[in-house]
Amino acid sequence: MFDTISKLTNAFGVSGNEEEIRDLIICEAKDYVDDVIIDNMGNLTLVKKGSDKKIMFSSHMDEIGLIVTHIDKNGFLRFSDIGGVRRFIALGQRVKFKNNTIGTVYYEEKIKNFGSLNFSKMFIDIGVNDKKSAEDMIRIGDTATFMGKAILANNNIISKALDNRSGCAILLKLIKQQVKTNHEIYYTFTVQEEIGLRGAKTAAFDLKPDMAIVVDVTSTGDIPECDLMEVQLGKGPAIKIKDSSVICHPKIRDLLEKTAKKYNIPYQYEILEYGGTDTGAILLTAGGIVAGAVSIPCRYIHTPSEIANIDDLNNTVLLLKNFIKELD
Repeated sequence: MFDTISKLTNAFGVSGNEEEIRDLIICEAKDYVDDVIIDNMGNLTLVKKGSDKKIMFSSHMDEIGLIVTHIDKNGFLRFSDIGGVRRFIALGQRVKFKNNTIGTVYYEEKIKNFGSLNFSKMFIDIGVNDKKSAEDMIRIGDTATFMGKAILANNNIISKALDNRSGCAILLKLIKQQVKTNHEIYYTFTVQEEIGLRGAKTAAFDLKPDMAIVVDVTSTGDIPECDLMEVQLGKGPAIKIKDSSVICHPKIRDLLEKTAKKYNIPYQYEILEYGGTDTGAILLTAGGIVAGAVSIPCRYIHTPSEIANIDDLNNTVLLLKNFIKELD
């Protein structure tokens, strides 16, 4: 699992620029599926054909990042955010552009009150001294991802972009396990989740599955002085009950719980009081789709040092594998 996640998190995939991660997933999975579909939005669906119901498993490929809005006379890059980037966490971080240009995020020295800090008062330094030199390397509209190479720490993975390359890794593992079923399975890797659940809307409308399960990360309630929440790292995948975008379909919640109990798979319940996932977009598509979600406990979401547990990841694969079996 670690090697797969390391490859996926290292790939460039800021929202709207998912080509590299999509190509990597195709390369890893094409020999295990019957069809490869890329729609007009850039969503990737890998199809395992069947004669019964159409079941969709979905994870988003994109990650948060920065987008260049202006280059000043001294070659400093002004920027805005793509997705939920927190300005204080961005300070001092290294970022990498698609062409491998690396820079450092910093702030205007005249700022005295950090309560007033915003992206318009910050910049990216790519190590040049004038506008032309910067323009030879970077264009307006270029995007950058935060740097944070995956490492192992006591059975945990620390990395940037575990939201949601960990979900992509789980679907890849599921594809390669080749679960026998009469159902037609869609493994869908969506784009632009971080900026409004956009790819999932078009993918679900196009596929019109009978049932959909989203795999994404969720916050935990197990760090000092955090908001109260039941989810903990290392306690198993979390069956989503609700978040701010969705109340999951009880049919899926019940079957996930039944499956976890039958196969002795540890699990938790997730009620996320803020934020949402592609589940909310899929549920409302094409007249309504039976949709639910399995969430991966993850600390420090939307930072370059997110943390997920190896056992939670493997148990998520196990839960979904047996969920497919229980559908027959």
